[in-house]
Amino acid sequence: MRRKPHELEDETLGRIYDGALVRRLLGYLNPYRRLAYWALALQIALALFDTGVTYLPKIMIDTYIGSGNLSGLLMAVIVYIAALLVIFILEYGQFYLVNLMSQRAMRDLRNELFVHLETRSLSFFNRTPVGRILTRITSDIEALDGLFSNGVVNIIADLLRVVALAGMLMWLDFKLAFVTFAVLPLVALVSMRFKFKVRIAYRQVRRWISTLNGYIQEHITGMSTVQAFTGESKSASEYREYNQNHTNAHIASMRNYAVFYPTVDFLGVAGVAAILWFGARWLHIPEDSNGSEIIGTLFVFVLASQKFFQPIRDLADKFNILQAAMAASERIFALLDTQEKIPEPENPHAPKQFEGRVEFEDVWFAYKEEEWVLKGISFTAKPGQRVAFVGATGAGKSTIINLLLRFYDPQKGRILLDGVDIREMDLSTLRGHIGLVLQDVFLFSGDIASNVRLDKEEIDDEAIRRACKLVCADRFIERMPNGYSEEVKERGATLSVGQRQLLSFARALAYNPSLLVLDEATSSIDTETEALIVEALEHLMEGRTSLVVAHRLSTIQHADQILVLHQGQIAERGTHQELLSKGGIYFRLYQLQYKEQVPTGTEG
Repeated sequence: MRRKPHELEDETLGRIYDGALVRRLLGYLNPYRRLAYWALALQIALALFDTGVTYLPKIMIDTYIGSGNLSGLLMAVIVYIAALLVIFILEYGQFYLVNLMSQRAMRDLRNELFVHLETRSLSFFNRTPVGRILTRITSDIEALDGLFSNGVVNIIADLLRVVALAGMLMWLDFKLAFVTFAVLPLVALVSMRFKFKVRIAYRQVRRWISTLNGYIQEHITGMSTVQAFTGESKSASEYREYNQNHTNAHIASMRNYAVFYPTVDFLGVAGVAAILWFGARWLHIPEDSNGSEIIGTLFVFVLASQKFFQPIRDLADKFNILQAAMAASERIFALLDTQEKIPEPENPHAPKQFEGRVEFEDVWFAYKEEEWVLKGISFTAKPGQRVAFVGATGAGKSTIINLLLRFYDPQKGRILLDGVDIREMDLSTLRGHIGLVLQDVFLFSGDIASNVRLDKEEIDDEAIRRACKLVCADRFIERMPNGYSEEVKERGATLSVGQRQLLSFARALAYNPSLLVLDEATSSIDTETEALIVEALEHLMEGRTSLVVAHRLSTIQHADQILVLHQGQIAERGTHQELLSKGGIYFRLYQLQYKEQVPTGTEG
């Protein structure tokens, strides 16, 4: 029974705050600490100016409104507006600096993560869904933006403002300040309760987001199968179910917010009422005064209490930012800490020129422990020789190619290139001398020329044209409106399978490798085109070692050595004629492909 998407990957949250994770994250801000220092300085100035702006109304009321001094009040208003402009400038500068720092830190983290992924072994990618990797390098890193630019910075700003305001209120009236603070324990209790409930709701929301993403990715990728088997109705029904569960989880989460915000507002209003009540009872009105001092003081306390409660109201957003950042950072660092890679030698052997001698010495390999795909494979391909591999699907043909390119390392035995164990060679040097053409061709978005050249800028346009002509790709390219500048869509969607394989073949030849590796390279090419390619290969393989994996025996009849693989072992070896004369596995394969011929040692 097919498992449901949410059973494949669940979201785990871990701790709300993890000091080790935070310290590691802050390490990415370290190169930009100068920006952080300037932002902190602006925050301090902002806290002071904001406190001053809160206190200014008391001066206006006590000194100018109470005495009717309108000219003095006008000057105070001008000062007040000027202070607000300064606050605007400080907030702009602080916002710009912290976001600049955040974006640069996330850029560095993305670069590090991408480079890290490029060095992982193929076994890592075989077992890790692409969607999960994309999530880590995009949305998970974006989740850190809130922590870098809003979470930490806003918490510091709020603390500075609260401390400054608290100091001013205690300076104005010690007892009334404690009335203002008295409601804070109740707010803290409500906040703790809210934090617990919203965390549970957050887990459910993230779980169903993961479900939706997994379901969408799977069904878009397999859309041709869904449509071919008329599964649209069932898929739509399942999606509606998961989407409704996601909606329900969000609604449950919103219920917590619907309770939290009004409760905090109610406590804030209760705090204002307490300030007015106790202030009116406690504050002393001088005999020669009209009472404006009390009004000014109460006004400042009411205004300050509102600024006290605003950060608490924002607690929900800050909590979500912190929760998302902790969950995202756990996943990002788990990926960064993955050590599954092909090890590089400490002192790599880097020959300047390859002769092309390939040797497999008693090579054993298993993708899973003890499930051997190759069992004691030994052969030698001399410089300039053409060695072919044939056999049933799963016999181990492509695995030999994967080991030669060090996509994997064998558990037993050695692979030598010009007498040097390939594990002692630099990976880029090894792979740079091997031209590879796979059955499943991958083309990148761009144009035809860029897909042949890839990252080798030294391959000029003439070399690209020459390679394409040798493999007969020029025939379909020159029929296109833009020729070699014709746009290639993602994965070469606008080209046929045969055209994509021809471009892949031209790509390998343009590199002028010392060793050619063809893995089912002609399996999707029509017979006429195949004949032209075989003719070109006769010239191209001359003086170059070539390893060929093929199902079509017609493409390897002139190989110097043919290895017949059966259940991970070399069952037969020899030339085309020698293998036919044995009447074994190769003979039967040949009969299956050419039933109209009954070979008796003569070449068909």
